[in-house]
Amino acid sequence: MKLIKPSFDILFISPKPLETIEMAGRTCYKSEDKITKNSAEKFIKMIIKNSHYSVIEHVNMSVRIICDRGVSHEIVRHRLVSYSQESTRYCNYAGEVTFIIPPWIDIEEGEYALPYYEDQPGYPELFWYKSLIHAEKEYKNLLYSGWSPQQARSVLPNSLKTEIIVSANMREWIHIFKLRTSKAAHPQMREIMIPLLKEVERKIPIIFDDINKSPLMI
Repeated sequence: MKLIKPSFDILFISPKPLETIEMAGRTCYKSEDKITKNSAEKFIKMIIKNSHYSVIEHVNMSVRIICDRGVSHEIVRHRLVSYSQESTRYCNYAGEVTFIIPPWIDIEEGEYALPYYEDQPGYPELFWYKSLIHAEKEYKNLLYSGWSPQQARSVLPNSLKTEIIVSANMREWIHIFKLRTSKAAHPQMREIMIPLLKEVERKIPIIFDDINKSPLMI
């Protein structure tokens, strides 16, 4: 059994995102002649202030997210998004099953076998750990008994690691970040989305300024 932390990787952001948004917005007003080397940020601040979010839709971002199946089930609820996800129907985990460590469990990443925690008292972390060991064992037993991966997957828990590519325009990413970085969001979702938001802000300023001002954020 392998235990890992969740992670993300930004795969793609539309080239010249601020310039693209400004060009789209100024086309509406036929004010392209006002475009200068430094005009995009001021223009986009005005766009955001007036909630003219449609022009932000011209910029897109794709992200690879490694998380557990519980988190991915929440991510795919967002509508205007394209998804490609690791399939438990076709992926065979006979060699090793990988699970995601939730933020409230203090355990190092790595490969583990049954003896770990063997002499520990019945802490919740132990129950979680043993349930994963058991799930991996029974999953493999079902495969060895002749079941296909799509049949054996029924015993795998929410903690199962999955990879999902998420592609959306920036207007939808604003919506996603507002919901998924909120204090009301699931802790595992926030564990991914808050660092992702901060990384995107470093790459593209201004667009996400309103999210950080929200009282729901950290």
